[in-house]
Amino acid sequence: MSEKSKYEAGFGSQATKDPQRIVFITRKTSAKVKGKVDRQLMTYPHLVLREGIVFEILTIVLVVIALFWNAPLEQLANPLVTPNPAKAPWYFLGLQELLHYFPPVLAGILIPTLVVVGLVIIPYFDVNIKGEPLWAGNRKRRLTVFLVAVGAILVFMGRYEAWDAVVPTLIVAALALGAYAGRSGNRFLDYLRARALPWWVMTWFIAVAVTLTAVGTFFRGPGWSWVWPWR
Repeated sequence: MSEKSKYEAGFGSQATKDPQRIVFITRKTSAKVKGKVDRQLMTYPHLVLREGIVFEILTIVLVVIALFWNAPLEQLANPLVTPNPAKAPWYFLGLQELLHYFPPVLAGILIPTLVVVGLVIIPYFDVNIKGEPLWAGNRKRRLTVFLVAVGAILVFMGRYEAWDAVVPTLIVAALALGAYAGRSGNRFLDYLRARALPWWVMTWFIAVAVTLTAVGTFFRGPGWSWVWPWR
């Protein structure tokens, strides 16, 4: 329908001759859309059979790897001797890396709690429902807020010399600013320019988590000192 169309309702309207349907959507309601029902399949045997095949292939691959390469096991555990460095499992190394820089209460309790609470609360808020790009709308105001937020994060990390988290933060901020100031026509910048705020926040979170995990895995030696992997 054209945006210039004018809708008039009254006792003299010819609803049967020229019907028009108008939908009013408020903030707490949504339009009911009935989509096309695609072809449906049963879980068994279509899904179960494919999962069984993938499971068998994975088992064969793991057995072959175990035959040609030994597991990276160390000597028998000795409760009287603590390894140096004492590292947590890889999925906790990012948190352990934070404990190296920040106070235990901040890195071990406050930050993880804020992350969990944010994941629980955010879905209940109307956060960018339209999915509009970060730099849409008032660009100058959003640029100011963005620079202030990034500056505050960098100052906070620099206060505790958490350079491992500063590097990915600078990279993500540079990409966002490149999308803001870059010219259209570049496919990569056009892709970044179309990303919404939640995408940038999640990208920064993943980049920091991956960087901290990689540093804790490959660059931490005795006494949690910085060592190069090839040394």
